[in-house]
Amino acid sequence: MVTTQRILLKLSGEALAGEKRTGFDEETVRRVALQVKQLADDGTQVGIVIGGGNFWRGRTSENIDRTKADQIGMLATVMNCIYVSEIFRSTGMKTSILTPFECGSFTKLFSKDRAVKYFSEGQVVFFAGGTGHPYFSTDTGVVLRAVEVEADVILLAKSIDGVYDDDPAKNPEAKKYSEVTIDEVISRNLHVVDMTASILAKENKIPMWVFGLNEENSIVNTIKGNFNGTKVLV
Repeated sequence: MVTTQRILLKLSGEALAGEKRTGFDEETVRRVALQVKQLADDGTQVGIVIGGGNFWRGRTSENIDRTKADQIGMLATVMNCIYVSEIFRSTGMKTSILTPFECGSFTKLFSKDRAVKYFSEGQVVFFAGGTGHPYFSTDTGVVLRAVEVEADVILLAKSIDGVYDDDPAKNPEAKKYSEVTIDEVISRNLHVVDMTASILAKENKIPMWVFGLNEENSIVNTIKGNFNGTKVLV
């Protein structure tokens, strides 16, 4: 049984954009905030990583150097965390944003000690800026931070409600897994997270729970045991 005293929640940037697919849908973000507040009020320590896809998908362009494209993506995640953090604060939560590089007064520089201190103070901690290096996705960033801060589990809140053996958008016969091992994820290339992140999770035995962000109360239900997604076992 996986404990959930300290969790790391990965939010899809596109999912936070709602039907607009770009920017933010404030009502969607507020629904997330109210769920996280319920968990924090119950004593769960919550860290959050947000993708940048609602602002930037630089890998689709052949005219921008990959390193520069990834740097823009890192900044997109910082913008996301600043916005979402403010919506969280509007519901009464205390938050901090940590980045692996200096952002002036916008954020604090990441360290494990600083993150654990903030957790102990009841703050929700946003980990922005990915790993701080190009060629690594926010998938790798969330697993890396989970390992560093010794999170019990990673919650992957996506626009899709779990892990399937094929793309359900293209194949209506695709089968959804209730549980799958990280070894199966890697061998079958099931795209839960990218391959680098999958191997890092396997080596450090970090379980991942995948579920649909847009299902009502899905984050709270996942922690409370009313889970309708896929558990990636390690």
